[in-house]
Parts: sequence; structure tokens; C-alpha cells
Amino acid sequence: MARNPEPGDLGELGTGEPGRLPDGELIVRARGGDDESFAVLYERHFASACRLARLYAGSAADAEDIVSESFANVLGVIRAGHGPREAFLPYVLTVVRRIAVAAVARGKQATPTPEMEMYAALVPFEDPVLAELEASLVGRAFAALPERWRAVLWHTEVEGESPAQVGPSLGLSANATAALACRAREGLRKEYLQAHLSEQEVGRECRKCASKLGAYVRRSLGARGRRGVEEHLNGCDRCVRSLMELHESSGSLCGKPASL
Repeated sequence: MARNPEPGDLGELGTGEPGRLPDGELIVRARGGDDESFAVLYERHFASACRLARLYAGSAADAEDIVSESFANVLGVIRAGHGPREAFLPYVLTVVRRIAVAAVARGKQATPTPEMEMYAALVPFEDPVLAELEASLVGRAFAALPERWRAVLWHTEVEGESPAQVGPSLGLSANATAALACRAREGLRKEYLQAHLSEQEVGRECRKCASKLGAYVRRSLGARGRRGVEEHLNGCDRCVRSLMELHESSGSLCGKPASL
């Protein structure tokens, strides 16, 4: 029977060295009650969380308060058996943003206003850039990816970390991390195309074909899947038009950020 890790087993992890355990294993240990493992996660991702919080907070102290509250909330969720399994940083940053937005909204409500504005209805704060991202096809495509793919894309494309930096948190070598990031980027491209297609009305008889068009455009379907799509395309002008639109969208990806 495996024993719970003793404090001495993890003592070297909190020294600022690259993590000796991946985030996923630390989350499992934290979920089992190991405070030391969560402390490692806290130290590992505190700076990134603060960078996001400072975009909203009025001071560095306010940003740190937001981050501390966010990590406390995440710990509670993990201890309850929920929350992230591997993609710890994206999960934490989502919580940071929500708490920061709520704090900004409270601050606006508490700010004295001119007399003519006293009776104006309070409008909740909404970050237009983040709102646009979440509503965009890219945001939906990202959310559709497996958690591990989201984690590697977030670290490499958003945080700008190298595969060698990201690998330890995922329990992978630098080469394996680079390969995973490559697969994740390709997956994001396919999901982006599929999300574009889902914006259109698709007839019931076309849904099976339509669900594969993104992969068809990216040439990642197997021979049998390609034959099935092509047989349907031979007799369906609607799906042919959709396919042409996807080809145009695929070409436009060349002008998008590296994550696409």
C-alpha cells in the first residue's frame, strides 16, 4: 500500500528548482490532503497569476490579494474532488480573472460619482477583449481540446515558455513536450475549422459528413473516413460549399498567431 508523502520527500521541490514532479501528480497529492504539494503548485504558478491580476488591480498589493484568494478557492475545489487534473495554470488563471473582474465591479460601485450619476444603474464590469476571445471561434476551439493539449498550448503559446521549461510540469522530456505541442496545435486548427462550420445550419443528413470536414481539410482522416466524406460530397452541393469555406478559413490561419 502506497504511503502518503512525508514533508521531507517534497522538501526540495519548494527551493525554486524546476519542479521534480509534474503538475498532474502534485494535484493528485494535493487532492489527497498533501499541503506541501499544493505549496509547490502555488510557488510554480504564482508569478503568472500575478501578471494577469495586475491587469485588473489598482496596485501590486491588490493583485497579490486576488491571487491569494484565487489559489485558496482552487485548493477548496481540488480538495472537494473537482477542478483540474493536469492543466493547473489555465484553471488558476480563469479563477484569477473571475475574482479580479468581481473586485473591479465592487470597486466601481464603491467609487463616488457626480450627483447626476447617483441614480444611474450599476453596470457589471466586463473585459471586452476577454469576452470577445471567449465568444470567438478560437476560444471555443481551445475549450474543445483535451486538458493536456490545453495545458501545453497555454504554457508554450500564451506564457511563451520553451518545451524544456514546460516539460517538467507535464512529466515529459523537452522533445516529448515539443511533439505534444505540435499535436495540440494541429488539434486546435481542426477544432477551429469545425467551430466555424458549427456556426452554420447543417441538415440532419449532412451532420455525419460535416463533423469530419475539419479533419478532412487538415488531411488527418483515415482512408475509410476520407472515402465516406468524398462519397457524400459527390451528391451534396451544400457540403461542397461548406468545404470550400473551410478551405478559405484554413488558408486564413496563416495570418493568425502561432497558436493557430
